Amino acid sequence: MTSLIIKNFDLGKAFEKVVEKMYGWGEAIILKLPNFILAILVFIFFWYAAKYVSKFIKNVVLKRVSQESIKVILGRTSSIIITLIGFFSSLAILDLDKVLTSVLAGAGVVGLAIGLALQGTLHNTFSGFILSFLPNIQIGDWIVSNGHEGQVIDINLRSVTIKEADNKLVAIPNSKIIDAPFKNYTATERSRITISCGVGYESDLALVKKITTQAIAGVFQQEPDEEIEFFYTAFGDSSINYIIRFWTDATAKKEILDAQSNGIMAIKAAYNTHSINIPFPIRTLDFGKNKFRSETITVQKV
Repeated sequence: MTSLIIKNFDLGKAFEKVVEKMYGWGEAIILKLPNFILAILVFIFFWYAAKYVSKFIKNVVLKRVSQESIKVILGRTSSIIITLIGFFSSLAILDLDKVLTSVLAGAGVVGLAIGLALQGTLHNTFSGFILSFLPNIQIGDWIVSNGHEGQVIDINLRSVTIKEADNKLVAIPNSKIIDAPFKNYTATERSRITISCGVGYESDLALVKKITTQAIAGVFQQEPDEEIEFFYTAFGDSSINYIIRFWTDATAKKEILDAQSNGIMAIKAAYNTHSINIPFPIRTLDFGKNKFRSETITVQKV
């Protein structure tokens, strides 16, 4: 009987403690309710502010940036930053200083670990930001970089994608573009074209220079500060070699090849009219009469 009374007494005491604890919680909730409501309102405000700021950055601030992927990434980054500010402000309103400190410490450790693990990726990301705001390379440009040549079709935070002449896509990491030289055909509207050729040793070199220059001038109009340049370069095995350089509108490799092709056709037509010979190497093999010797090979069977 005594043990039963003791158990009932323990249960009653435990029940009183539970009720007392719940009462304390209820009182704390009532006291903290205004702060809790205010924290929720603050977070909701920052949540919607993040969306509007993101749209503002993409549509107004980054209006001159042609890469849509860059606009999206920067908009999302700004949205995340503003949302985090709202989250930490809400924790501060609720007087959760210890939680806030723990979250910041954990975020710092995680951020350091991620930064060390993704050094190459972060390098490409920062290089992508640099490329996006520099006028040296834009979508649609024809470039040569890292052994690849083609038209730029996309610039994102990881790589620059180019379409080569064979319609194959090549993604070059942004860090490779930043760290290595690259050639941009589209950066200038006018390009200098070079054609190499040779004429026979019997040719009148002064006449050849005049006719060749006139042939190019008849096809390609030169600007006031431009000129057609003609230089003899070497005595070749079967010809006297020269190069001719001229200017034309060309912002891609295809246009340069078209200009070279048209220049070659114009030079060949002019040479046909004036009977100017473009020689080609001839090799004569002199075996000599009666100098052949036949040999008989005898194979002995064992």
